Amino acid sequence: MSDAAVAFEDSLGLFTVYEDGSVRRASPSSLFDVPVIDGGSVQWKDYTFDPQNNLSLRLYKPTSPNTKLPIFYYIHGGGFCIGSRTWPNCQNYCFKLATELQAVVIAPDYRLAPEDRLPAAIEDGYTALKWLQGQALAEEPDTWLTDVADFGNVFISGDSAGGNIAHNLAVRVGAGSVELGPVVVKGYVLLAPFFGGTVLCESEANGPVDAFLNLELIDRFWRLSVPVGDTTDHPLINPFGPSSKDLEPVALDPVLVVVGGSDLLKDRAKVYAEKLTEMGKKIEYVEFEGQQHGFFTIDPEAEPAKKLMGVIKRFIAENSS
Repeated sequence: MSDAAVAFEDSLGLFTVYEDGSVRRASPSSLFDVPVIDGGSVQWKDYTFDPQNNLSLRLYKPTSPNTKLPIFYYIHGGGFCIGSRTWPNCQNYCFKLATELQAVVIAPDYRLAPEDRLPAAIEDGYTALKWLQGQALAEEPDTWLTDVADFGNVFISGDSAGGNIAHNLAVRVGAGSVELGPVVVKGYVLLAPFFGGTVLCESEANGPVDAFLNLELIDRFWRLSVPVGDTTDHPLINPFGPSSKDLEPVALDPVLVVVGGSDLLKDRAKVYAEKLTEMGKKIEYVEFEGQQHGFFTIDPEAEPAKKLMGVIKRFIAENSS
């Protein structure tokens, strides 16, 4: 995998990489005709959680909660190269998550490749989690958050690349190398996690050629985001690669793995769930037949997306204290 930047435009027209390594990003507002749907039942606000890297997160909460609410991180997808908490599809899904789950939803941004290759995004996910610890321990906390948030019931979810970040946070927390104080993570929700490897899996090699996330786009995202000089067997990308950490001694909290049956990433997610289950980890694998990558944000009102929301809600209830 070469680090040499070549001139190309991503298939959605969202950014162009030039031969000199420079990157020009387009405004998503000119490319996505997706209205923000806010029925008034959710309040939201932004915080800067990493001033050094100019990173913000967006908080959502139901307008009139009657009790303390679990905290649910939603880390957006985009192949580590595109996406933002501000995109309409992300914001609309967070509205639904806050309403349907009756939870405080935290949607953090992270640095994107190729300007910032991995492990930048993983570190930013960790920083966003430590930000929550800071809020829980603050002498003069922002009551907008602390009056409703249950810091003892935190769930970390991620969509695609965000699912990869959620996995790597689960490993870091489960290995005991993270001190979170009053913040207690109870489980992880990996929505079509973006994993890779130098050997193609069956669904990648023979998946639908007209898929939204096709093999050419998968390869492009990895080529731009893999650490310089490395491959897709890097431990942050392939959880079971030749140099990856042994996960058997890691005390993983419960993990829900969700994938669409027509998603090219399906087999990687399935093998991930199977291997962790064989290690004795508490893993739930749910596959939605015929659904493509990101089906839940592409059409959140469709029956599969509604069913998924019920699955997530049950997972939270079963693993909350």
